[in-house]
Amino acid sequence: MTAIGKMFSEVFSHLFKKPATEAYPFSAPQVPTGLRGMIRFFADKCIGCKLCMRDCPAEAITITKVADKQFEATFDLDSCIYCSQCVESCNKNALETSSNFELAQLDKAKLKVTFSLKDKEPI
Repeated sequence: MTAIGKMFSEVFSHLFKKPATEAYPFSAPQVPTGLRGMIRFFADKCIGCKLCMRDCPAEAITITKVADKQFEATFDLDSCIYCSQCVESCNKNALETSSNFELAQLDKAKLKVTFSLKDKEPI
């Protein structure tokens, strides 16, 4: 069989097979366990030590003091490389990874997220 014949037989054999990829966003994706998605911040656990901010290789976290023993965190999701180094550095478990990976925005300002104690749910 010629090279063109092999190519056409390969194309036609795959033409009627189910695609290997998912139909995302039309169907829910299968998220693997251990996916490092958006970082969640628990303001009530934060003591303001700024270890997460110091250890972040992308410098995507800013911790600011709001009141006595109250801190807020600003995450620059555009800069974050989702390595989870901040989660490993936090000895008070104020940070954890979530499986939320759908973070695309049309407005870059929406990728800078601030979370404080007044918010009911962690990010």
